[in-house]
Amino acid sequence: MTTIRLTAAQAMVRYLAAQMNEHGETFIAGVWAIFGHGNVAGMGEALYGIRDELTTYRGQNEQSMAHAAIAYAKQLGRRRAMAVTSSIGPGATNMVTAAALAHVNRLPVLFIPGDVFANRGPDPVLQQIEDFGDGTISANDCFKPVSRYFDRIMRPEQLLTALPRAMRTMTDPADCGPVTLAFCQDVQAEAFDYPVSFFEKKIWHQRRPEPDLGEFEAAVAALKSASHPVIVAGGGVHFSGATEALKSFAERHRIPVVETQAGKSALAWDHDLNFGPVGVTGADSANAIAEKADLVFGVGTRFQDFTTGSWALFKNPSARLLALNVQPYDSAKHNAISLTADARVGLEKLSKALGDHSFEAPEAGLKQAWFAKADAVTAAPKDGNSLPTDMQVIGAVQRASRENTVVMCAAGTMPGELHQLWKAKLPLSYHMEYGFSCMGYEIAGGLGIKMAEPERDVVVMVGDGSYMMMNSELATSVAMGVKITVVITDNRGYGCINRLQMGTGGAEFNNLYAHTTHANPIAIDFAAHAASMGADARKVSSIAELEAALAAAREATVTTVIVIDTDPYPTPDAGGYWWDVAVPEVSARSEVNDARAAYEAALKERQ
Repeated sequence: MTTIRLTAAQAMVRYLAAQMNEHGETFIAGVWAIFGHGNVAGMGEALYGIRDELTTYRGQNEQSMAHAAIAYAKQLGRRRAMAVTSSIGPGATNMVTAAALAHVNRLPVLFIPGDVFANRGPDPVLQQIEDFGDGTISANDCFKPVSRYFDRIMRPEQLLTALPRAMRTMTDPADCGPVTLAFCQDVQAEAFDYPVSFFEKKIWHQRRPEPDLGEFEAAVAALKSASHPVIVAGGGVHFSGATEALKSFAERHRIPVVETQAGKSALAWDHDLNFGPVGVTGADSANAIAEKADLVFGVGTRFQDFTTGSWALFKNPSARLLALNVQPYDSAKHNAISLTADARVGLEKLSKALGDHSFEAPEAGLKQAWFAKADAVTAAPKDGNSLPTDMQVIGAVQRASRENTVVMCAAGTMPGELHQLWKAKLPLSYHMEYGFSCMGYEIAGGLGIKMAEPERDVVVMVGDGSYMMMNSELATSVAMGVKITVVITDNRGYGCINRLQMGTGGAEFNNLYAHTTHANPIAIDFAAHAASMGADARKVSSIAELEAALAAAREATVTTVIVIDTDPYPTPDAGGYWWDVAVPEVSARSEVNDARAAYEAALKERQ
């Protein structure tokens, strides 16, 4: 056996550079790194040595650079991924939130945090967590609940088994998610004679599991016996590359389609069978169809509570669930008729089995009525004297966008209103992280999206609250020449949660800046802050000025940030659905008691 002597860190990066997807691309497209004592000597030296084959990027914060890596993978439908390395201690634990985000959203990312010395010579090393009752614990054990695969590399030869397991997890459609290889810092620098064959190019194909015969027959029978089926399109449609299969299936069998946050853009918004967003942030058209459906056919969806209206949405007493999902954990939820298979394969086989069997599609008027309402609330205001609404901001961005524009967001007011109101034409033109709904994902995520698809316009929609949580990758965007457009809606606090607080009977408290404990007025100059990081930043005072700024941003050569003050209170009058948010049973506030009575009535109705 021919061998080559390498440090463990050198072996790791050489192996990663040789792993390919079925499209002829390296699966790991690059490595984000912030160096510290736990990874600079080992991983730093190794990445420098392979810099022409595997690019290293430097972020400003471990969590945000991991968000960029995760958004990259999401935008490419999990076709490629990135790795992220940090030192031990706070550098590592900064990435735990990002790991949870990837875990919830089933997205591939490779975390390589430095770890304590395997030989325990310097114990306790700088930044080491000490567990009084367990000598094997380190800070990196925090990653275990939010990793699909976790390993601690304590010997150089352990990479021979750990790295293939890591790749298997990230490329498996059912188990896909974050991998953590906690890399002991002394082991990174240790040498070993590795088999040369370990570093040969390897192609990882996207598995497309076929349905079980028994499950398949039950699914076909359920569809044939239905009278009013509806398809709930989830993110798995995108990950499977099944958008064309979904379109063909819906058209051939005349089944209406409604979209989750992750599934939005699976079917063009103006397709006659796309009845819009479903659930808590859904459209009247989609929710009306879901209420009536006797068969709810989920394709690649987790049936999250926002999709199901906390399971109050499907009101037909005869309603059954049929779940086509590559992960059996999801396909068996809520006593569904389970069809565990790849989404594209499953839809194609179901269509063939159904033949010419079709249904009577709902009246087109449902959809037309909804978009008439949506157009009204997103139209430019006739009166320029009042603060714009978030809906009007969305309208301005929509009018300024092109077919290839990607709009993205994650938390606060915008996800719900974008889900309801945004008109997504092409697949993956709507990028919403609403599985973990992580404040601070937006700007770093926009950077990752643009790196994944540099030919597309990327518009980041972010509120002032989320911007304040994490914004430093703006500087990275400028430095790398990765141009994005950021629209900051400043409602002076956490407007979305303030409205939820009011909706559950609570007093306005600790959400908007005006209702917080403070000695001085809080007035943040977001344009100046963004400009200090090199962005072309400006504040606008009207929707008309916003549209002009968006047009200029398209022609700009550097990242543009546009700030606009918005009214924190208005939301769309139409659409939406009940969401189970528990209201206190006892309160001194009459508003809370009234909200509790309404809550209990809603619970009884759901039963």
